[in-house]
Amino acid sequence: MQNLLENVKKFPRAPGVYFFLDRKGKPLYIGKATSLRSRVLSYFRISHGKMDLRIKEMVDSSFKVKFKETDSVLEALILEANLIKKYQPKYNIKEKDDKSFNYIAITKEDFPRVLILRRRDIEKNERKAKNLKIKYLFGPFPEGGNLKDALKIIRRIFPFRDKCLPQQTGGPCFNKQIGLCPGVCSGEISKADYAKIIRNIKLFFEGKKKDILRNLKKEMLAFAKEREFEKADMIKKKIFSINHIQDISIIKSDSPLGSRIFKRRIEAYDVAHLSGKFIVGAMSVLEGGKLKKSEYRLFKIKGVRKSDDVASLKEILSRRCLHKELPLPDLIVVDGGKAQKNIAEKILQKNGFNIPVAGVVKDDKHKPVKFLGLKKNAESLKKEILLSNNEAHRLAIRYHKKLRSVI
Repeated sequence: MQNLLENVKKFPRAPGVYFFLDRKGKPLYIGKATSLRSRVLSYFRISHGKMDLRIKEMVDSSFKVKFKETDSVLEALILEANLIKKYQPKYNIKEKDDKSFNYIAITKEDFPRVLILRRRDIEKNERKAKNLKIKYLFGPFPEGGNLKDALKIIRRIFPFRDKCLPQQTGGPCFNKQIGLCPGVCSGEISKADYAKIIRNIKLFFEGKKKDILRNLKKEMLAFAKEREFEKADMIKKKIFSINHIQDISIIKSDSPLGSRIFKRRIEAYDVAHLSGKFIVGAMSVLEGGKLKKSEYRLFKIKGVRKSDDVASLKEILSRRCLHKELPLPDLIVVDGGKAQKNIAEKILQKNGFNIPVAGVVKDDKHKPVKFLGLKKNAESLKKEILLSNNEAHRLAIRYHKKLRSVI
């Protein structure tokens, strides 16, 4: 650990991409940074905190940390996405599965559009065989705001069409008027010249900036040779813009492990039954302060035949521990007092998981009266704990009523 830390202290204060590697040199995690040294050092400052179990696990599993410096944050963002897609690191796993993540799509048309699409929209388009034909797809990009800012920068250098129609009536579109469309709508650019713009955008998202600069320099020299100095000067300005990208705002936060992947994950559990009959359990998931319904789980209790919430919770958590495909939570919330909290901790320890447990104690009217565990963090987590707890209770009651209505 100390050797890793000393090595990271030598990292440059420059934008780029960093790699946590295992003993075989395989990437465990790939991230981007505005300052490589500051970002990677932050992992070692917080890796021992109770609420950052996955960060600690990743750092402890790392044998080496490397980096690749980039000329701009924009290039770091693009390089990160390309490398994650190529290597699919263990701790970036959500970036290739989450259907809410964003992609850059270039359409298959005479004058292609450049669009930001979510994975779920792409799949929906493919299922319904709609008219949107996609020729190139780049991503995934987990942070939509960052991607929008990045595309704005690229568009100022290489204006493109997104909504307007070729040679539409009614004059140039608004984006043409502010310099973000090259005039597809007003017929001011040929199909061949527009294809050059799209080619450069494609190269940019492939991380091939050198190829773009080489192509632009050839164009500039060709225009100069033909004495078309105005066009040559426009190309010169593009080259300057590419070499001096002002993009520091793209990565708004230098929080470790990205702003999506490793936001605090809370799993809450509750049990519902009617005098020991129709016993069920439910698991809700809260990640980054938002309910993640795609990972909810319902449990029909099999090994308990009487009113015993502790035994039911034991079965639920034992079964949950078998679901290796789900990421581990940073906190588990159980509905109940010391008995529920103790059995949860016992099951987790038995399965080798060091995850903190919080108990929510309720009164006769099912109103929370106090928290058990996490004494230092209870107040700051109160809102998230209650939200996940209430959601688990709602799920369990609904599932219980559904079973009763079937019988």
